[in-house]
Amino acid sequence: MLDRFPTTNSPSDPPGPGAARVAPAGARAGADGAPLEWTQEGVVVVDQRALPHEVRRLCLRTVDDVIDAIRTLAVRGAPAIGLTGALGVALSVRRNTAADGSVDERAVRADAERIATARPTAVNLAWAVARVLEQLPDGPDAVLGTALQLVEEDVTANRAAALAAADLVAGLLPDRPLRLLTHCNTGRFATAAGGTALGAVLELAARGRVAEVFVDETRPLLQGSRLTAWELGEAGVPYRLCPDSAAAAAMARSMVDCVLVGADRIAANGDTANKIGTYSLAVAAARHGIPFVVVAPESSWDPALPDGAGIVIEERDAEEVTSVAGVRVAPEGARAFNPAFDVTPADLITAVVSEARVLRPCAAPGPEAGAATALADCSRDLYRRGWMPGTSGNLSVRLPGPGSRALITGSGLDKGTLGPDDMVLVDSATARALRPGGRRPSAETAIHTAVYRTTGADAVVHAHPPYATALARLAAVPGELGRIPLKGLELLKGLGLDDPSAALLPVFPNWPDVARIADEVAAHLSGDPAAPPALLIADHGVTVWGDDLAQARNRLECVEAMCQILLLTGEGTASRAAA
Repeated sequence: MLDRFPTTNSPSDPPGPGAARVAPAGARAGADGAPLEWTQEGVVVVDQRALPHEVRRLCLRTVDDVIDAIRTLAVRGAPAIGLTGALGVALSVRRNTAADGSVDERAVRADAERIATARPTAVNLAWAVARVLEQLPDGPDAVLGTALQLVEEDVTANRAAALAAADLVAGLLPDRPLRLLTHCNTGRFATAAGGTALGAVLELAARGRVAEVFVDETRPLLQGSRLTAWELGEAGVPYRLCPDSAAAAAMARSMVDCVLVGADRIAANGDTANKIGTYSLAVAAARHGIPFVVVAPESSWDPALPDGAGIVIEERDAEEVTSVAGVRVAPEGARAFNPAFDVTPADLITAVVSEARVLRPCAAPGPEAGAATALADCSRDLYRRGWMPGTSGNLSVRLPGPGSRALITGSGLDKGTLGPDDMVLVDSATARALRPGGRRPSAETAIHTAVYRTTGADAVVHAHPPYATALARLAAVPGELGRIPLKGLELLKGLGLDDPSAALLPVFPNWPDVARIADEVAAHLSGDPAAPPALLIADHGVTVWGDDLAQARNRLECVEAMCQILLLTGEGTASRAAA
């Protein structure tokens, strides 16, 4: 519990939110860096306004002290604000408890209302205050116990969310040290411990997956350059400060692999409110195809809010913009637009990660969701049969509606554990990913789109069943297109041919350049409209297609059975033909 940390103030400290301890620059806050703790004198917090020059701890003895600390940003970060507010209610209960143990509930509820509205955007504050108020009828110990429990829950939630976000980023990006960009401060001072987005950065660094972190200054109050840079320096993680206005330029120069940010409020549809400047980062990340990941605890979610349009955005004093470090830099009388937060629409967000879930807001409902589920189910079934071993194979379906869109399985994923969220939306004509920043489409996407461009197919399956894969190896003609005669096989009827008595099954060379294979497939299908809806690739299995996923799957069964017959009868040889 929080009171396990040593008390850092003394009864001789002056009243009000005065400094309880001033530590030299670079010193850690508290016994293990705890940003806030409950003591007999009051709530002790790290004054974030003083960092990085000194670690100054304030003792908040009254509700007014708590409100002032929250409003002046001595305490900031949505989780930390909520926890401080909860402990502030415990302070009110203690001060409004008579000698006989009775509590002036009316006075406490009035204080709680003032605390809950101290800052309007972060939902954590009102949420935490409401949680502890539920215990008010049970007395002071119940209120304090719940507040301290919230602190412990936040520690656990931060760790779980950081691990989940690190796993997600590691899965989205190549297996090499990454260049990350973060905004504002989402580290241990913004939470009870560990941090959210910055916690994920530190976890990735601990795994050896961080080459460098770009730290947005985060104007006008410089939470990035004052707090995040200090935390990364303490942790020994390489970083560079980045002016907010330079972040997009860094992305354009391929200097950023992923953006990780926190959130103060998350609407039901995945819209997120975060420190001002987050929205512009998301726009730039989408433009450059960079994953944009939000990490925040469940306490930041507001399920009653349908979308971000209903989020109240706090506007702060113009002096924060017209002055820097207390020195006026703007002309007298200059007005300012100074919102503390902005709202990032869900369709710009790759994933929102909490301790309990990973939400991919871009995942659309309706036909797309149904198609994604069908692809995942089919993939797992073919995996169990041994036809898509490990990460081999891929499936796609063309989506109905305007435009040329298809869903295809993501690259490098275990086909036995594939889920609906592992599908990638691509242009079925160009193979271009339509949602930059998410999973990468399978490498063979170009072959799928070649089939879509030249046939009326609406589903493609590429698999590695043993007989078709073996025949593709044995019957290949090096550097040329080969064809395997299929004659007198009852199974030919399963391919839907005009003449089911005979067909030539093409065997394409397995060029290292997948685009070259795709071009040859497109040329072959365009030149032979009667070609069977199947092809082999040397050493690389079989590709089939159909009007839907079920038909493509059935045709795969027929091709595999015919390849088995040819191998068992010794007829699996290819005739040489020009590509």
